[in-house]
Amino acid sequence: MNPIRPPIGVAIAGLGFGESVHLPALKANPDLQPVALWHPRTERLEKACNQHELIGYSNWSALLTDPKIEAVILATPPGPRFELALEALKAGKHLLLEKPVALHADQVAELQRLAIKKRLSVAVDFEYRAVPLFMQAKRLLDQGIVGTPWLVKLDWLMSSRANASRPWNWYSQSEAGGGVIGALGTHAIDMLHWLCGPTRQVSALLSTSIQARPDPSSGEPCDVSSEDVTLAQLTLGGNERPEIPAQVSLTAIALQGRGCWLEIYGSNGSLLLGSDNQKDYVHGFGLWAAAAGEPLRSISADLDLAFPTTWTDGRIAPVARLQGWWAESMRSGQPMLPGLAEGWASQKVCDKIRDSARSGQRLEIQSTL
Repeated sequence: MNPIRPPIGVAIAGLGFGESVHLPALKANPDLQPVALWHPRTERLEKACNQHELIGYSNWSALLTDPKIEAVILATPPGPRFELALEALKAGKHLLLEKPVALHADQVAELQRLAIKKRLSVAVDFEYRAVPLFMQAKRLLDQGIVGTPWLVKLDWLMSSRANASRPWNWYSQSEAGGGVIGALGTHAIDMLHWLCGPTRQVSALLSTSIQARPDPSSGEPCDVSSEDVTLAQLTLGGNERPEIPAQVSLTAIALQGRGCWLEIYGSNGSLLLGSDNQKDYVHGFGLWAAAAGEPLRSISADLDLAFPTTWTDGRIAPVARLQGWWAESMRSGQPMLPGLAEGWASQKVCDKIRDSARSGQRLEIQSTL
């Protein structure tokens, strides 16, 4: 008879996505237990701690010395994430990181080296890998439903920042990790790597359509340095896989944008995965496939891929599933997937997209850490 294992104590750093998504997901997992919250603003922290009956820390070093905290979810803005993660790993804490993991791929590689040395599990919240229809698409592609892939097209056209009066914040700063590459591009690249193989080459064009936004305090216009449109041409696969041309279009300023749509065309058929739901980026997806010469047919996810629990907010269920994978990784000592290797691969391509846009050149992608 296996002994009952106490849940792993987890702290959440960041009270936006961390409080609204990670916290309810944690509460649904018997292997994980939320024990503390961290935020640099005391007033905001106290409000959340009182609401959820959790310990609060505004001092990061103090949190890291708490023996009840074995693992930390970092859901802060991207800017401070690397330094916070580095200190947490040095203190022996397992991590679940929001994306982008850091501002540059070399920082992700540094975290990976330290995590391996300390034998710590680090998850990266690429939650689309945990959505049933995405998992079904992966299963079908592995079974060869399209044959040899010939073309991949990913359009992610959102309108969340199309209103020019939306206030300026860190998202408007390229140097703080803002912009559509960090918000959508990190997910998009990981999605393509998972489904179709690694990126070998990239060329890109970036644009900032809304070049100033009002300061949240004064209302005065502040310059925007982050991109709100990204167009990228990728070559996927290579080595033992055939090379696949891929076209990626990302934006957060598309009025009446059509949402997220992935199309994969191959020698034996086609696969289409997409949603026009702008209010919930998990609910609303459909999956269709067609063999050569046949019309598209709708496909449901296999029963074994269904969520055991769902919430009104579609983001919570896939995050809860990913947290479950993380808990198992911490328990077993096996590598976490998706983890820092996948975070590094995605960030490397995002870095090269920016480099290509500046240089006007098509760039090669390093394939290993």
